[in-house]
Amino acid sequence: MGYSSTHFKSINPYTEETVYEVPMHTKEEAREIIEKAQKAYVEEWINTTFEQRAKLLKAVANEMKENLDYYALPMTEEMGKPINEARGEVNKAAWAAEHYADFGEDYLKPEYLESDATESYVQYISLGVTVGVLPWNAPFWLAFRYLSPALMSGNTCIMKHDSHTPLCAIRIVEAFEKAGFPTNVVQNLMVGHKILEDVIRHPNVMGVSLTGSSKAGAAVGAIAGGEIKPVVLELGGSDPAIILADTKDLEHAADVVVLSRYINAGQSCIAAKRIIVEEPIYEKFIQLLKERFEKLKLGDPKDESTTIGPIARRELVEEMHEQVDKSVDAGARLVLGGERIEGKGFFFPVTVLADVEPGMVVSCQETFGPIASIIKVKDVEEAIKIANATDYGLGGSIWTGDVEKAKKLAGRIVTGQVSINGIVKSDPRLPSGGAKKSGLGKELGPHGIRMFVNTQQVWVGPVK
Repeated sequence: MGYSSTHFKSINPYTEETVYEVPMHTKEEAREIIEKAQKAYVEEWINTTFEQRAKLLKAVANEMKENLDYYALPMTEEMGKPINEARGEVNKAAWAAEHYADFGEDYLKPEYLESDATESYVQYISLGVTVGVLPWNAPFWLAFRYLSPALMSGNTCIMKHDSHTPLCAIRIVEAFEKAGFPTNVVQNLMVGHKILEDVIRHPNVMGVSLTGSSKAGAAVGAIAGGEIKPVVLELGGSDPAIILADTKDLEHAADVVVLSRYINAGQSCIAAKRIIVEEPIYEKFIQLLKERFEKLKLGDPKDESTTIGPIARRELVEEMHEQVDKSVDAGARLVLGGERIEGKGFFFPVTVLADVEPGMVVSCQETFGPIASIIKVKDVEEAIKIANATDYGLGGSIWTGDVEKAKKLAGRIVTGQVSINGIVKSDPRLPSGGAKKSGLGKELGPHGIRMFVNTQQVWVGPVK
């Protein structure tokens, strides 16, 4: 529904009306965009200082914060994000820009190391033109998670956004233009998969960042690997939330698990998708979750009181119904939801499934919507085993009254991120990224900004 051979087109998932349509770039136009990015890098951007880049990034942040709804509304209209969440996302994107403006230079300062040289150190040098391949579910935040560190480290950026959110992509580049960024340092690229491969293989493209499905990551990673180019992949997830019997505040744990599962209508890679509960508190925790999920309001994403908006596309709704139906047929207990919602808009009901087993569809596959799958375990060892019984390894959480125990358990969960007694989230100050089929490399924090630089060792003689 938003992709064709000639246009990027967005459909409002609440009204089912066209929001925005833009022609796709041809192969020649894509090549010109790369050449413009290379020229901007060589002739201007490479010569800027950290101070100059920081000033521009802060100007972008200010532009978005001062015109919040102008940037938030395209998310609400193109992919159904409730307006309050959309405003929050714009502010978080601005925070990413501000964070790297404040700390980017420090993250990339030379490191002096002892050797047989008179002086030896490592310095971090920009690569040149980079490409960010981005998804629809968090159009601003995921863009700025790529753009902020890549720009602050001195690279130029070409943003290939999802075909279903073209207006978001247009507005993002517009923010950089209004903030005074030099021409062609940040550009949009509207192309399909075939031309994207040509773009990645272009000799002036020096690095690729992709946020998307594991299938897309495997394809893009293979192309970049074949060209010997650095690549960062942030892919799907089936995050476990382990609730142990010694958790001191089950009410709070239930609040946070529900929040994690319903944000963005559950369309989040790092949502709590498999809720693994120790047997003594199993039925009680199911009831706590049910009570909270029942209070959530589905509806118009522009309505300030709506907590869950529509799913981005109709085919995604059908995929989730299939996942739930197959799991119920396999023995899962339907606690809440599951029914089809008739009428206008691509809605999926808040759904809670209990007695889920590791082999069921909702446990094996990523559920990209408001589906909570609850699994009973007899003890901690079984909880860890089930948490790791997936091809994914993005994030996970542990809830317990014994923090020291949790810190030891964290190292046994094969994920790129673990939260103890808290929600799994991405934060500009901290690195995030997955293990196994959830990704490669890191984004954010000091680690993320070093993904698209040449880590160059310098040896100064004579020998000591």
